[in-house]
Amino acid sequence: MKIRESLALTFDDVLMVPQYSGICSRNAVSTTTRITPTIECAIPILSANMDTVTEASMAVMMARTGGLGIIHRFLSPERQAAEISRVKRSESYVVSEPLTVSVEADLSTALDRMKEAHVSSVIVVHGDGRLAGILTNRDLSLAPDKAGKVSDLMTPADKLVVGEEDITLAEARKRLHQHRVEKLPLVNKGQKVVGLITAQDILKLQKDPQATKDDRGRLRVGAAVGVRASDIERAGACLEAGADVLVLDIAHGHSKLGIDTVKALKKSFPDAEIMAGNVATPEGVRDLAKAGAVSVKVGVGSGSICTTRIVTGAGFPQLSAVLACSEAARECGVTIISDGGIRTSGDITKALAAGSHAVMLGSLLAGTTESPGAAVVRDGRRYKVVRGMASLSANVGRMEVDSGAEVDPQDWERVVPEGVEAVVPYRGPVRDILHLLVGGLRSGLTYSGASNLEELRERAEFVRITGAGIAESRHHDVDKLK
Repeated sequence: MKIRESLALTFDDVLMVPQYSGICSRNAVSTTTRITPTIECAIPILSANMDTVTEASMAVMMARTGGLGIIHRFLSPERQAAEISRVKRSESYVVSEPLTVSVEADLSTALDRMKEAHVSSVIVVHGDGRLAGILTNRDLSLAPDKAGKVSDLMTPADKLVVGEEDITLAEARKRLHQHRVEKLPLVNKGQKVVGLITAQDILKLQKDPQATKDDRGRLRVGAAVGVRASDIERAGACLEAGADVLVLDIAHGHSKLGIDTVKALKKSFPDAEIMAGNVATPEGVRDLAKAGAVSVKVGVGSGSICTTRIVTGAGFPQLSAVLACSEAARECGVTIISDGGIRTSGDITKALAAGSHAVMLGSLLAGTTESPGAAVVRDGRRYKVVRGMASLSANVGRMEVDSGAEVDPQDWERVVPEGVEAVVPYRGPVRDILHLLVGGLRSGLTYSGASNLEELRERAEFVRITGAGIAESRHHDVDKLK
């Protein structure tokens, strides 16, 4: 047994020392970061892979705003892959594999496929893949009888405006405007469907120029996987659906299970980028990097709904963990993500200044419109449910997903929870929350005279403060208006 005598600190224990700044506006700073070798984000924020935080709706808005969403794994592999697919299909310069249906299909079949894919139209094709027409919600909305064939209501190919498979964005925009249409099917020389461009997707390109996108213009998204042997198949399904990064979801990442899983993922999918964790020590970063991870999540027991430190007695204060792990990350050429303990935009600035490349947020985003958490009303106010992924209900939910059957209440006694269920105030659209958080981060950069995150890591200086300093930092000696 040994005791480390060095003091370990968290965000409230320090302040950043204000320095000379030649920056005239917080809008002049850049918050762009790179979290893996291929994924660059305009804002250094990831939404946590929690079942009350991130599914497709959250991931879409995170990517549109410049961040990244990680789809949780408390779903069947098929459902998780479907969530990934929803994100990837939500927008793109070119939809390379548009939803299609046979010209001989029933209208009910087309309707079911459109609802399942959350799209407003479907391309109709002949058996050999040639364009036959297009069926849209507009065609269906006023139809008196939806029991017929797709061919009864579709707009036939000879009345459609189409594009060539190598059409440029400028030409596609011109053609859509000239003919006042919203869909531009792309066909090759044999008239086989090879893609689709929509006016809506072109408008989204203009609305969100900083969106996190892949080289095909699709929104980026991550997928969480576990350490079971079956999670290799889960990872394959998610990658097939378009996941841009696999995130190993294990509370104690610096373990044989965690390291072996990273190796297995890398062996099965050599080109996949893997973010692994969670760890709290430089040794954890080095071992996961050696196993094949390109990014490592740092944070053990620091989450607002996590009770790991109370239940197990293990953990490490978050700021000191990030500081220590950042040095190992530089040595290994990997990035680190500060996961847990973030309550304010100032905490985000401190985490990034300490060496993290991005932060992962859970409870701060759980109350937003896009989170999948259940909404509840208490005393006339609206809240949303958030739960730790090691909580009792989450553990039971995972057991039900794994077994495909309802868990007997008597088996609940076998669970040792390391998290709680809670409620957080409803906060509105996630875009609004991110605007406030990034605005605070931008101001934080200017106080250190840093024009970007790399300069922030180089220039930042921390000073320890006392309990009195913490109290002084918050509003005091006034009655706050509600």
